Amino acid sequence: MPPKSKPPGKARAPAKRKLAEEFPRGEVLTDTAKKQWILGEPIGQGGFGLLYLANENSSGTVGKDAPYVIKVEPSDNGPLFSELKFYMRAAKPDLIEKWRKSQKLKYLGVPKYWGSGLHEKGGSRYRFMVMDRFGTDLQKVFEENGKRFSRKTVLQLGLRLLDILEYIHEHEYVHADIKASNLLLSYKNPNLVYLVDYGLAYRYSPEGVLKEYKEDPKRCHDGTIEFTSIDAHKGVSPSRRSDLEILGYCMIQWLCGSLPWEDNLKDPNYVRDLKIKSRHNIPDFISKCFSTNDTPHEMIEYMEEVKSLEYNDKPSYQKLRTILQLGLKSIGSKDDDKLDFFISVNELASKSTKKKTKRKLTEVSEESGGDQEVIPTKRGRGRGRGQGVPSKTEANGLKEKSPARKKRSSSKKILVETGTQTSPAIGRGRGRPKLMK
Repeated sequence: MPPKSKPPGKARAPAKRKLAEEFPRGEVLTDTAKKQWILGEPIGQGGFGLLYLANENSSGTVGKDAPYVIKVEPSDNGPLFSELKFYMRAAKPDLIEKWRKSQKLKYLGVPKYWGSGLHEKGGSRYRFMVMDRFGTDLQKVFEENGKRFSRKTVLQLGLRLLDILEYIHEHEYVHADIKASNLLLSYKNPNLVYLVDYGLAYRYSPEGVLKEYKEDPKRCHDGTIEFTSIDAHKGVSPSRRSDLEILGYCMIQWLCGSLPWEDNLKDPNYVRDLKIKSRHNIPDFISKCFSTNDTPHEMIEYMEEVKSLEYNDKPSYQKLRTILQLGLKSIGSKDDDKLDFFISVNELASKSTKKKTKRKLTEVSEESGGDQEVIPTKRGRGRGRGQGVPSKTEANGLKEKSPARKKRSSSKKILVETGTQTSPAIGRGRGRPKLMK
């Protein structure tokens, strides 16, 4: 018998978390390897953690050009502890560098783990983790570009993400929450992009033993509602094919501006049913997202390849790369390692004439049953399990200290201001703490 829906407003509230105390500049933290780190100014804060500029302990102070950030939260809280498991197993600098060389990659967009530990102050204990410092996130860039990226840029982002996903998959994990707000540009080089926030990362193959396909009604719709996989909508633990499906939805949204189910993200069963319907007829799905003259056929091929995967299949990452590379070739371009986020007003106007995508299901599949819990999730940065959207003065759960305003060039091209400071989120994928300066 399917579970009864819960009346609005009766959902279980998340467990309360302790607030993080703000440490003074110059506070020294010692990690588990006995390495010392010195804190600079806090550059982001949320309800349960703080992010600081940081450097290796030295006689000098931590300046605004510090290369590291440290997330600190009370040790009783869970988000950082959950994410640490991934970083300690799969994000050590030597592991990443070894893989990069073996695959002959110029870089790999996985944040490096530099250390972690516990710190006591004022009778309280705090957990901390040291990471690289990053620049702005792609959601801000996407919105400033009128919610469009060029086809070349999207295909290049897809290629970089395939590199990242192959690495984390080979190290027994899947990410499960790929989206623009979890993609950060390098602090020094805006052509380098990194996938952050491993709060929902799942170890799908511990010690090489694959998890079995199992639907769990209590876990339905985990992730970010507009992008999450069909498996996740059914309460199945994420898999490699789930990550690739999520990436497909992201690329399609970046190209056309919105997905067909974005008109009703408050109803996760509606979103799930439209995704299932779209998978049954991928060419029709793509045609609803694009006008006839700008259909990216590589997206059809990509989604068809993902559709062919069984739950525990190992994907052919190279085949998927080839599909995207042929897409670049079809528009007379190539992967030149340069992410061009400029987009002209004329191009935006041209893309705005695409076919409207907001269609409602005329027939709801019997699978929904009409009595699963409806979880309110807001558009743009909505999440499963009833999480809302942070205000414009917040960055994924962390309030901006001094939010920088984005600028428009005099030539009427929308551009990225890479001086805005952000850093990787650490948490359960719900209140993603990225740092903003």
